[in-house]
Amino acid sequence: MSTVPSSGGLPGNACNDSVKLPQWATQQLKSPIITSLIPALYVLVFVIGFPTNALALWTMAAKKKKPSTICLINLAVADLLLILMLPFKIHYRLQGNNWVFGEALCRTTTAFFYGNMYCSILLLTFISVDRYFALVHPFYSRRFRDNRFAVIVCAVIWVVVIFFVFPFFLLKQSFHIQTTDITTCHDVYLNKTKNVYFYYWQSVVIVGFIIPSFITVLCYCLVIRTLLLSKRKYRKAVIITILTLTMYLVCFSPSNISLLLHQWLPELYIHYLYLLPFSSFNNCVDPIIYYFISEEWRTKVKAIFCSHKHGTENRNSYSIGVLWLTRMVSSRSSTTNLSSE
Repeated sequence: MSTVPSSGGLPGNACNDSVKLPQWATQQLKSPIITSLIPALYVLVFVIGFPTNALALWTMAAKKKKPSTICLINLAVADLLLILMLPFKIHYRLQGNNWVFGEALCRTTTAFFYGNMYCSILLLTFISVDRYFALVHPFYSRRFRDNRFAVIVCAVIWVVVIFFVFPFFLLKQSFHIQTTDITTCHDVYLNKTKNVYFYYWQSVVIVGFIIPSFITVLCYCLVIRTLLLSKRKYRKAVIITILTLTMYLVCFSPSNISLLLHQWLPELYIHYLYLLPFSSFNNCVDPIIYYFISEEWRTKVKAIFCSHKHGTENRNSYSIGVLWLTRMVSSRSSTTNLSSE
């Protein structure tokens, strides 16, 4: 096997075309949490994340673009790429971690999963930096905060993420387990490449999570400080900022910290699998961020819910109500929406 890292997981030794796992590793793959609870959580992510992200992408792509909107469009694309791969991961876990879709799709699913996580982290970090300059240094930021700058930053983020996940497309990800007669996908690495995996994942977690998280926390703390010191009342904006930061840390910290520790103690891989779904819940949380940051998407969602609620009422009354609601949201957006330019 090539010395370039392809995955991190349970350690095993190659035996002809199969991999032999230690007994404790085999038992971990049979855990009911892995084969029942985790796929149930992925189903929840798919049911909530697919329609909300698709709606967000459709709405924001059709509207006038602003730097924050461009970033959110990229975030929705990243989320949808993962969500479209979730049915394969759900089937894999429900079948007792037996992958039946072939090596190529295993590589693609693995790359999309990690690509979404680190693309979301970096894009959300860029959003926090954008909010910081918009609120703390509004006059200085006018020199560079435009659509062209947002497109360049998003393109750089995609290039970095592709570099992160490129090994997944090149190297073998699925292994037949000799003792259980199943074929795993991304859950096993060979002992002879353990050291390479160690340095690869340490680098990815540091560059893809620890540094961006430090920047995100710093930017949002300075934003909160600025809002609290302002003479105007921004209580709702402060709450939204704190909520966004909390969701960011809750979704991405558990899996990345456990991934980092797992490289030192392979036995912790089972705990990493337990915590990994937290990162996919980011796909359900992102639409909440869209709602508060994007005026276009918020207005669209308001109109849809209003339509559902008053569908049996008089059509003329409904139209007047939607028009009033849209105007009300637009008039209040300057004080409640952090994305005001």
